Amino acid sequence: MKWEYMLVLAAVALFPLILSADRKLGIYTNRRALAAILITVCVPYWLWDVIATERGHWSFHPERTLGAVILGMPIEEWLFFPVLVFVSVFTWESTKYFLGRKQ
Repeated sequence: MKWEYMLVLAAVALFPLILSADRKLGIYTNRRALAAILITVCVPYWLWDVIATERGHWSFHPERTLGAVILGMPIEEWLFFPVLVFVSVFTWESTKYFLGRKQ
């Protein structure tokens, strides 16, 4: 199924995206910090991913991706790291909030 990778990403991101709109959690109150962590994590891993894919260390099954490719990687792989970072930040901020440690 061509949408398989994208559906997995969407399933992982869906509830954190919806729930992150809750202002009490404060996910978007420090956009610079969110952008900094996204850049800090994504850029090195994207570079590593491009090099590893180019060298043939791993590949992406064309029947499981949409077919849009940038630098040899499907668009879903480019979205993987930002989704992972966002869900991680959401989890961290939610945990702080629900444990009463949110400042």
